[in-house]
Formats: sequence, C-alpha cells, structure tokens
Amino acid sequence: MIQLNNIHKSYNLKTNPLHVLKGINLSIEEGEMVAIMGASGSGKSTLLNILGMLDEADSGTYTLDDTPIVQLSETKAAQYRNKFLGFVFQSFNLISYKTALENVSLPLYYQKIPRKERLIKAKENLDKVGLGERIDHVPSELSGGEKQRVAIARALASEPKVLLADEPTGALDTKTSYDLMALIQEINEQGKTMVVITHEHDIANMCKRIVHLRDGVIVEDKKIKQVKAKDHVE
Repeated sequence: MIQLNNIHKSYNLKTNPLHVLKGINLSIEEGEMVAIMGASGSGKSTLLNILGMLDEADSGTYTLDDTPIVQLSETKAAQYRNKFLGFVFQSFNLISYKTALENVSLPLYYQKIPRKERLIKAKENLDKVGLGERIDHVPSELSGGEKQRVAIARALASEPKVLLADEPTGALDTKTSYDLMALIQEINEQGKTMVVITHEHDIANMCKRIVHLRDGVIVEDKKIKQVKAKDHVE
C-alpha cells in the first residue's frame, strides 16, 4: 500500500541546510495500523507531509497503492490526495459556521459529487462515528471528542485508501482519547489502512506496529500486541 525507499529531505535555513529525513525506508501493507513516534525534531511531521503529498522528498521514491508519487503539480497532488488519503488533525480543522453534516460533505463538494448524494454520504459517515443525532450542530455546540469524530467522518467520506491521523488525541482528555481510539480501531478492523502520528505511548500501543524516528532515521520498527481501547473505557 505504502512504500518509501531511501527518502531524504532537507530544508535550507539561511546558509545552513537542515537534513530532516536521512534515508527512510518504510513499507506499510493494506489494512495495517501503524504508529509513528518521535521527539520534536525527529522528522515525523516531515514524514507525514511527504506521505500526505503536502511536501516532496529531495530524493528517494514514494509509491502509494502501486502509483508512483513523483513531481506532481499542485492540481495532480490534490487529485491524488482526494483519491487516496483522508486526514485527521489534532486541531480538528472544522469550519466553525458549518454544521457537522456540511463539514463532512465538503470534500465531496470538491469531488463534484451532486448535493443530494453528498448529504446522504455525509449522514452515513456521521452515523458510523456515532453522531447521527448531532448532524445539525455547529462545532461550538460539540465537545472535543465529538469534533474529532466529525473530522474522522469527514476523512472517511471520500472513501480513502489510507487514513493519516496527526496527533488525533492531542487535544483530548484520557477518557475521550480512548473512546476515539476505540473508534479508530474499529475502522481499521473494517480494513482501512491507518497511520497515526503520536507522542503518547498509550496511544501508540493501541496500534499494531510502532515505528520510532530519531534524528531523521528509523531506529526501531516493531509489531506489537495491540491494546484494545474499548477494554480501558469505563
């Protein structure tokens, strides 16, 4: 599903280049649930940006679902993101004046899906995340956990191959975090490939594999016995 071979990425900061990723080799199979961990400055955000086609490697190859991701125009990159990827962010990134239903249907608007079909799909995905009764609420009327569920429903609406979650529990309390991870595990069990960026060990242990980055290189990559989030929700 995802294949990175010898990925390097540097940024020029005035006269001093900063070598952020130093030969990353990473393979993620369809249906895996992988946590990527690392301290600030380890390169995990840069790696996520490359996976999400928000940035491009200086060298190396990136293949997604047998499609080479190389030298894409912004238009083509946007098309590929819509086709392959769903994003969930720590800060939710919901539009404040739009209802949950409108927020979830927005990616489908950009795919030129007719309005009636958009709203049906958005409602179905809100039902999946347990918010079928909250579709007419704007973000200010929702809790943090509910906002993140809306963000997950939005990410799923376009039926992506891979869900990229960047610190999805970072703005949530422990109970709400575990509730959310139970949902994410359920989505993964239905076959969705998941990549979770996190600095929280308990959240990483709810994935099936942990990749540790340090100073731009992978220092550990291991499969683990997954902790089931629902077992820790009261």
